[in-house]
Amino acid sequence: MPRAAVESNSRVALRIDPSDKARLMRAAALAHTDLTDFILRNVLRAADAVIEQAERVVLSERDSLRVLELLEHPPAPNARLMAAARALPHAP
Repeated sequence: MPRAAVESNSRVALRIDPSDKARLMRAAALAHTDLTDFILRNVLRAADAVIEQAERVVLSERDSLRVLELLEHPPAPNARLMAAARALPHAP
């Protein structure tokens, strides 16, 4: 039966193959740290990399110049944009 979520609990449980756990424990020992610290340090680094990749847009120089040009000189609104703007609810 599943346990109820407890907001104040800072634990994370995971199932792991014994051979994988042994590898992690060996790596933690070689890094002179405990298993929790080893896992957290490496998982948080991986999490930061995933977040960085998801939140950053890398443009070529050509694309960067195009964005700046469009910001400086935006195109005139077309009929579809004007219709979409008219369809927006008015603020009270």
